Amino acid sequence: MKNYTAGDLALAGTPQSSRTNGFGTGAPEPPQLTPGNVPGYHGTCIMTRDSKTAYFSARQQALRSEMAARRIDSLVVSKPENIFYLTGFRGSAGVAVFTASDATLMVDPRYILQARDQAAGAKVVEVKNGLLKAAGRWVRKAAKKSTGFEDSHLTWHALQVLRREGLSGARWQPTKGLIEDLRVVKDELEVEAVRKAGQVTAGALAEVMGSIRPGVSERDLAAELEYRMRRLGAEGAAFETIVASGARGALPHARPAAKMLNAGELVIFDLGAILSGYAADMTRTIYIGTPGRRVHALYAAVLEAQQAAIANLRAGVRLSRVDSAARSALARHGLEKFFTHSTGHGVGIEIHEKPRLGKGEKKRLVAGSVVTAEPGIYMEGFGGIRIEDTVLIGQDGPEILTPASTDRWWIS
Repeated sequence: MKNYTAGDLALAGTPQSSRTNGFGTGAPEPPQLTPGNVPGYHGTCIMTRDSKTAYFSARQQALRSEMAARRIDSLVVSKPENIFYLTGFRGSAGVAVFTASDATLMVDPRYILQARDQAAGAKVVEVKNGLLKAAGRWVRKAAKKSTGFEDSHLTWHALQVLRREGLSGARWQPTKGLIEDLRVVKDELEVEAVRKAGQVTAGALAEVMGSIRPGVSERDLAAELEYRMRRLGAEGAAFETIVASGARGALPHARPAAKMLNAGELVIFDLGAILSGYAADMTRTIYIGTPGRRVHALYAAVLEAQQAAIANLRAGVRLSRVDSAARSALARHGLEKFFTHSTGHGVGIEIHEKPRLGKGEKKRLVAGSVVTAEPGIYMEGFGGIRIEDTVLIGQDGPEILTPASTDRWWIS
């Protein structure tokens, strides 16, 4: 039996126009999304150098306000995702130092041209003898007595390097997720980037729907989805695409295997595109064949749980309430024990970031946050069902940013 490869998978078998497309027998073909017809999208770069400066300045000013409140004179930022958030620099190596009045981005020679092109609101400095050593010497020269560091990212060894090079007697203060907390609320540029990533994610799945059939392997479908996302303008996949069929669907984070799809199986597809440094996250579950009464009931229960969660995605709602809404819906069908993870998480520069929508979370949703709603059930020996969307917490309620159907979910 042939294993289809990326690029020819969608062309294999019957002509596209005559296939059952995954949205129910006889349903019209989903619209084909291309970089040219994604609304408002004209390539992989959303921000121009001129338009982005004001946004990065606003983020840096918010950081400085938090630094002042915590009495931090200078802050050493070493986590690449946070450097990108504050300056726009997307290299994998760099250290930024922020004070009340300025910012300095230190990079090694590999990234100097990239930093000069991408960084906004920061002086770019080339460093050849160790970035942390240079940052420590900068702190010593500036005579900053209270310096913050990212304790959730910096290793103990790296902190000792900073201390040795820094000002004698200075106070090194852990920031305890200061920048990650700022990242919870997205500005307009961030929301637009996630929205476009969501459109590409949904578009890639729509294009591959017609190729989901018995005899195709999980790995081939995962490769095809990632290929389609790139063809539609994505920089790549935000994470390793999950395709898990049959009993393997009971593994929430299954990796695609050589296993072939079979008729009468549920298949979980968990995928996300990344555009301009921002990710989307979406899961759909497809049944191959005509589902029986039991599968219909299970899918309907999970969809009900997701809709209950999304209905609670409003500013001011406690995070744990969203999780409770999903669990209560599953409990009404006797399925709560099969739901083994939290209901959702933040999405943005990282695929998993604050906030967490789970039990015991006391914080409340804030307008401008972007989160997932992803209840699922996982039954050993049977498989799993998960339905996930990326959702914006808007001023007037939730906005789903991954526009793929959840109603027509089987391929006859």
